[in-house]
Parts: sequence; C-alpha cells; structure tokens
Amino acid sequence: MPLSNNYLSQGTDQEPLFPLCAFVCKKCLLVQLGQFHAPEEIFSHYAYLSSYSDSWIAHGKRYVDQMLTKFCINPASFVIEIASNDGYLLQHFQAKKIPVLGIEPAKNVAQIALQKGIPTLLAFFGREVALQLQDRKGDLIIGNNVLAHVPDLHDFIAGLKLLLADKGVITLEFPHLLQLMKKNQFDTIYHEHFSYFSLLSLETIFHHHRLDLFNVEELETHGGSLRVYLQHAKGQHSRSSNIALLKEREIQYGLSQLQGYMNFSHQVAQVKEKLLSLLSQIERQKKRVVCYGAPAKGNTLLNYCSLSHKVIPLTVDRNPYKQGKFLPGTYIPIYPVEKIAEIKPDYLLILPWNLKEEIIEQLSYIRKWGGKFLIPIPEPTIQE
Repeated sequence: MPLSNNYLSQGTDQEPLFPLCAFVCKKCLLVQLGQFHAPEEIFSHYAYLSSYSDSWIAHGKRYVDQMLTKFCINPASFVIEIASNDGYLLQHFQAKKIPVLGIEPAKNVAQIALQKGIPTLLAFFGREVALQLQDRKGDLIIGNNVLAHVPDLHDFIAGLKLLLADKGVITLEFPHLLQLMKKNQFDTIYHEHFSYFSLLSLETIFHHHRLDLFNVEELETHGGSLRVYLQHAKGQHSRSSNIALLKEREIQYGLSQLQGYMNFSHQVAQVKEKLLSLLSQIERQKKRVVCYGAPAKGNTLLNYCSLSHKVIPLTVDRNPYKQGKFLPGTYIPIYPVEKIAEIKPDYLLILPWNLKEEIIEQLSYIRKWGGKFLIPIPEPTIQE
C-alpha cells in the first residue's frame, strides 16, 4: 500500500496472499483485506465485551501495574484508551485515582463503561476527534487490539500523534503477523481486521508520522501479539535492542520479501483437511461435537471448513449479548454455557483457542462423562 493512500486500492500494487481475500502490498508488505466494510457497519453496536474473559481482565491489570512502574503514571497523569470497550482496563487506573478517558465507538459497550463511572467518549477515533481533545493531551495513550480494526491507518496514527503529550508514551497491542503465519492462525483473518502487521511494515508507517518506535514486547495474548511503545520523534526514551532482534527474525522467516508470504495458503489447506478428517472419524464413532464460543474468528474457521449446523448442532457462549442468536453463514445457534452440562457432548470444539487454558479449566467437568476438548489451531488436536 503506498503511504499516500488511505486504504487498499485494488490495483497492481497488491498480491493475493490467502484463500480468504487478503492481499500483501508489494511496496510496504502490509497485509490487508481485499474487502471493505465501513466501520459504522461493524462497530456502532458490538457484541464483544472484554469483561467476559477472566484472563483478559488479568492481562489488563498486569499492564496497568507495569505502566505505573515503567513511566511513573500517577494521579497527575492523564490516561486515554482508544477502543476502551466496557472499561475492563481503565477501571484499574481509576482505582489508583488516575484520571482517564475512554474513546469507544460502540454505543452499547460505551454505555456499560459509563455505568461503571468511567468517562467515555462515544466516537470513532481519528484526527478529527484528536483535534477536539486538544485541551488535555495523553501522558499515556493505549490502543489494545484496535489497530487491526482501523481502515484508515494514516488518519488513526495522525490522531495519536496529535493527542500525545510532549513527553507522553503510546502503547499499541495487536496480533503479530509472524505468529499468525507460523501457527496457522488463518481464522483471525476476517472482516473486522482490515490489516495484519509485521514490525517491519508498521515501523515504516510510524516513521511517516514522526513517531519513534522505542521498544517492542512479545505477548502470548491472541495466539502471539506485539506491544509496541511509541514517542514523539527524538523523544527521551532510548531505542531497545528488542526491535532489531525481532525485525531480524521477521526477515529470516521471509517477511521482508514477497515470496515469504506465498506458502501460507498451502498451510491453511492442510489445517482444513486435518480438521475435517478428525471430525469424520468422530462421526463414524457416533460421537457428538458441539462448539464453545462465538468469536468472529470461529466464523472464519467454520465457514472455510463448511461446518454448518447440520454437522455441529450448537455452540455456547458466556456473553448474554450473543446468546439466542446464530453464527453467520453456518446458522449454528448460540446457547448459554449451561447447555453443555445438559446435553453432555463427547467433544467440545474450542473456537476461541487463544483462551483454551481458561476455557478448559472452566469446563473441566466434561471429563466426568468422558468429554474431550478439540483444539483447531495451530493444528487440530484432541485434549482429554
């Protein structure tokens, strides 16, 4: 994608990458979707609530504790979170008497945060919103798992630049393209994620907006994520050696050359073949499989593998906003988690595999009737 463009232009600068309408730019190697859906269509009303994941709440609390230590965030500081969801993270800053502001585009989700007493602006973040908030800039600006959801990267990053205090720090977390490709995480490619980032491609964009990348950390969240740290150009924080080391690993894997992206389709096809073979064996044994979870990534997996309600009769989810609805394309109905104990399935296919440890612990009771867990990614496996 040429840096002058706001979003993917369907021209000669893109090379088809996956069997899922994703493309890689020949110039900057940014991976993007070939289909565009307006953010207002996706995020004005949102079913995902961070507070329904115990592990994600714990992740947020650890982050807050780290930021207090690393950057001396205190009651004199101002913390801003973009895509703040239901306040799962900002509540921990607020408990320390630190002023906060959440910016959240989904009205139903923002309302939950407001009911918790967390100041929240209902808006899609970008340069225009940042200009409206110039009366107090952020000493710490947070963007956890929002960057991939942004169709206009330049507008978003320009807004971050405008809203950042002179000595402030931005942290952004997002799934790492290197891990996506190494671990066959093709199900994370779906309409809500417009872009898929390597550190190599992102640093080019940050440099364009005069933001210095001064540190990067690898996280286990979402199957393998990065947390990058940004400051204004020529800021006070020195550049970590982590950056060069990680970029070298990306280069060694092939992410600096177009050819390095071309084998992924074959890997994806192999996962599909193995999962369908495993399900076929289970069917021959006259065993029943149902799903756990209704994440967006699950829809990519199920639809790509043609697993409809005729094969998998139902799924369950803790989030009441999803219960009583159907998974798109497959028409699999979504029930409360209590349905598992009622029907006692033989296998539970975990769609949010990134939370498998938490889910297996919560549902360990299925072992009482011989139930087993089926993990689809990075390779279909059965866990007893």
